[in-house]
Order: sequence, then structure tokens, then C-alpha cells
Amino acid sequence: MIQVATTRLSQLFLRTLRDDPVDAEVASHKLLVRAGYIRRAAPGIYTWLPLGLKVLNKVENIVREEMNAIGAQEVHFPALLPREPYEATNRWTEYGDNLFRLQDRRGTDMLLAPTHEEMFTLLVKDLYSSYKDLPVYLYQIQTKYRDEARPRAGLLRGREFIMKDSYSFNIDDAGLEEAYFAHRGAYQRIFERLGLEIAIVKAQSGAMGGSRSEEFLHPTPVGEDTFVRSEGGYAANVEAVTTVVPEPIDASNTPAASIEVTPDSPTIETLVEQSNALHPKSEGQWTAADTLKNVVIAVIHPDGTRQLVAIGVPGDRAVDMGRVEVNVGVLLGIGGEVEVEAATEEDFKKFPQLVKGYIGPGLSLDAKLLGTESETEIPYFVDPRVVSGSTWITGANEAEKHVYNLVFERDFEADGVIEACEVREGDPAPDGSGPLIAARGIEMGHIFQLGRKYAEALGLKVLDQNGKLQTVTMGSYGVGVTRALAAIAEGNHDDKGLIWPRNLAPADVHVIATGKGADITEYAEKLVEELSAAGLDVMFDDRPKASPGVKFGDAELLGVPTIVVVGRGFKDGKLELKDRRSGETRDIAVESAAEEIVREVNK
Repeated sequence: MIQVATTRLSQLFLRTLRDDPVDAEVASHKLLVRAGYIRRAAPGIYTWLPLGLKVLNKVENIVREEMNAIGAQEVHFPALLPREPYEATNRWTEYGDNLFRLQDRRGTDMLLAPTHEEMFTLLVKDLYSSYKDLPVYLYQIQTKYRDEARPRAGLLRGREFIMKDSYSFNIDDAGLEEAYFAHRGAYQRIFERLGLEIAIVKAQSGAMGGSRSEEFLHPTPVGEDTFVRSEGGYAANVEAVTTVVPEPIDASNTPAASIEVTPDSPTIETLVEQSNALHPKSEGQWTAADTLKNVVIAVIHPDGTRQLVAIGVPGDRAVDMGRVEVNVGVLLGIGGEVEVEAATEEDFKKFPQLVKGYIGPGLSLDAKLLGTESETEIPYFVDPRVVSGSTWITGANEAEKHVYNLVFERDFEADGVIEACEVREGDPAPDGSGPLIAARGIEMGHIFQLGRKYAEALGLKVLDQNGKLQTVTMGSYGVGVTRALAAIAEGNHDDKGLIWPRNLAPADVHVIATGKGADITEYAEKLVEELSAAGLDVMFDDRPKASPGVKFGDAELLGVPTIVVVGRGFKDGKLELKDRRSGETRDIAVESAAEEIVREVNK
């Protein structure tokens, strides 16, 4: 048995805090700082202290072991990279303000890597030229940089973070499929060993590109991602949920559209109220579901260009900006990530045909109902629930007026269909597996079938069996290492401090020596030596001037799973053995303490 070095608190570079940091919002952030695992260097940027690094290394080793098990090979790229490869894939522009850009002393453009697709692709291109070299899986555990506008929640959303990113290179799509599922299985094993519950959900590829994409989400109330799942097994990030589209409607008997006066009705609520009062239905009451709400969105392109888009949605549904953000770029033919926000007063001033509170579907409505020839430069998209033959009350593009009996594809059309509405709990799952249930989660991992996007942009080709050049197909697979550590802390604590899972804790056992007398100190030293000789990683609170209360408080804050107290029971031949997670304590005999503690740790 190899003797493990003891961590002595009298020598450890550590200062615990009694109060929460003022900028901390979530438990993991508060406790990791208070317990001396990390320290804030700048917003979204943290220094790792000795105890934090011990836990981080254990997380990394689990990731490394599972990646090696599927035949992946580890490499390590620099974080500081040249502009040219990212220009070739257009991501120098597509990443927008999230990219840290800088120049060297010669004025050459550089960047701090947000991810390394380009560099992996170029490395394989540099060294491999034949189908016989493939498949190959490469990975690294490396620091990444993204200029988050609002870094928050400590390690959960930072500007500098550690990620495992791996890439598969195959000659054909069948090989990509095999690589994808090999990584998928490895991820399931990684998160199982980390003790993290995971929901694997369908996701959008975003700026990464590619076809198939899945996220590994850890369900937790502090998660930033909203996802839905059904009892029948469907699971997806809300951004990737597709609407169950109603059947087309026969509107042949629907009366002609008409413009009616609707005073003081700029909102859906006031419109429904005025409609029932001034233009009642022949049967029943008008509701928000009968109205078509036209929302104007500003889309900010990666190069900063601002473009307005109008979206028609049922009046009983809210627009989800996140869903708009991931879907609108494709409809507009924009490469890369876009940002979206509500149109401003300045935006409306540039387009006087947009009458706030009374906006209608646009050109077809203008021409047919208002007799105008004005042209709009604003694309108009509709929600999938706006099906052919559906009939609506909507704005007449004129103050105090709305249009009734307006039929889609009879009276107005759209430039496209967009998934823009909020996904509600109880909505039907797209696969027919039942109603959706909403939850919050933290994204722990994301896997993509990239296909040939990066290989084509960077010229990664190999000779196939017939001696012809073929473009390599790729997969990309990421795990948030520092985020995983934060999620583990988030799910493993109580009001006193952290409670680490045994396989990730900074030590196996935390020995506390309290009370006066050289005999207590001498015995504690002997016990620590025996435990270390037995192969246990021991944290020893040997601080001579710290009070028992401080020592007990720090032990609970630091979160080592087994705590041993050599104190007032020592004169009676007893030590206190405490399980940090359950809080249960029991006495053990001094003469057999080492053996008892080893059994406790190894059970």
C-alpha cells in the first residue's frame, strides 16, 4: 500500500469565510468561495486554490478515463490562436461579441479560443491523408474563453472555463454514427460516475452547425436551460421542440374579411374586451386564442447589422425570445449566432407603416384591405399553428382598427413559418408520447454530428479506397468540466457546507484534534499516520490555536465525507466518527480506530 501525503490545515493555503460573497447567487458559488476552493479574480473568472484543484483533478480524471476507454487520444492545443482558421469557417464574425479578440505587437489578429473545431481539423489535415488513417477520435481538456455579457452563478456561467472537447473523424456517415453513439455512451458513464442525474434531450446545433445534436442536462432549479419531457420518453430543450401542427381548415364558408373600429384596444386583453362588446360572435365569446398577435423583433446579425422581423402568433401565446434566436437565423439566411430583442421606439420610427398595438400581417393586408401600395422591408413569419384556412382577428395597420375574419392563405400570407412561441407544460409531445412536463436544467454536455462543415471549409480530404479524394465527416462532443464540479457542489450541500461524494472529495477522512493535552495531539498524529499508511487521503486539522468550534465549522464547510474527532472522549478510550452526509455520529474504540475508519471509508 502506497502511503498518501496528509493535508495539514496548519500548512494548507486556505482561509475559510463565515459570510457569503456579496456577488454569489447560488449555493455552489457561495460555498466553493467560502470553503476556499476558488477565489474570484474578475467577473466570471476564478482562481483555483489547492482544495479546488484536488476535486477538479478528480473530475477531469473520470472524464479522461471514459474518453480513453472508447479509444480517444488526448492532445492539448494552445488557448491563444490565430485569426485565419476562424476566418475560413466564418466564425471570426459569427461568434460576434462573445469572442475575445486581441492583437500581438505586430498588429496580427488573435483570439482566445471559445472552442477548437478549426484547430483539430487542421491538425488531422496536417498529419493524415488516407482513409486507412481513419477513424480517429481526439480530445483535450482545455481552458476556453467566451465574453459572456452577464457572467453569473460562479462556475456555472463564466467567461473562462475548462471544457473537455473531443472530435471524431470518419470517412463516411456510418462511421460518424458509430462515433456519435460511442461518445454518447461515454458521457452517460461519466455523469453516472460523477453522481449527476442527466436528461438527454434533443437540441439545436446553433453556430456549431451539423445535423443531429443532443444536450446532457442536469435537472436543477438553478439551471438556465428549460427543457421538457413526456411520460412516454420524449425529451428536448425548449428551443428544439417542434409544434404539433393542426390540420388545415376549410374556410370556404368563412365571411369576407372586414375592418372594424376597435377603440382603445392596443393589447390582446383590450381587443378581446372590445370585440365582445362591439363585434360579438354569433355564438360564444371571443378569446385571446381567436386573435393573431404580430410581434416585431429586432435581429442583430453577427456583424452588428440590425434587421426587423414581424412574427404572427396566436394571441394566447407568448413569444419565447430564446426560440426565436435559434430559429430566425436560418429563415433569414444568416450564418452564425444572432441576438434578438424587442423592437425599440427608434425601430418603429423607421417604419411608419407599423402602428403599435394595431400591427397586421403586412403587404397582402395593406393591398387587399387598406388599398395602399406601401412596401415593407420587414419579413413576416408565422407560428406553425397559423395553418391554411385558420381565421383571425388581427391589427389593420391603422390606429383603433382591427380586421375580422382574416383567413391565412386566402387574405394574407407569410414569408415562412417559425417556432417562436413559448412551450407550455401540457402541450403535446411532437412524437405523440403524451403531454409535456417542464423542468430546469444545467447543460453538462453537448454532442453534435457536425458532418462536413469544417472539413469543407478547411480542406480536410483523404484518399478513399478508390484513390479519390473524399471530404472527412466530423463529430464534436463537449463536457463542461468546471461546470460539472459546480453542479456537483450545487446538489451536494446542506446549510452548514459542502458534502462531497466520496470519489470526488479532497480527502477520504477529516481528522480533528481538539482539547488540551499532549496525549491527544500525539495520538491524533499516530492515527493520521496509520490511516495514510493504509492508503487513505487524510485531511488533518492540527491547528494549535483554532478553537473546537472553528474546527468543527470548517469540517462541515469543507465537506469531506468522513469526520473523526479526537477530543473529550479520548480519556475514556473513545473517538467520534461522523458521517458528513447523514449527520450520524457514533463512538469507536481508540485501540481499533484506524481499522474501523478504513472500513467506514471503503464500505
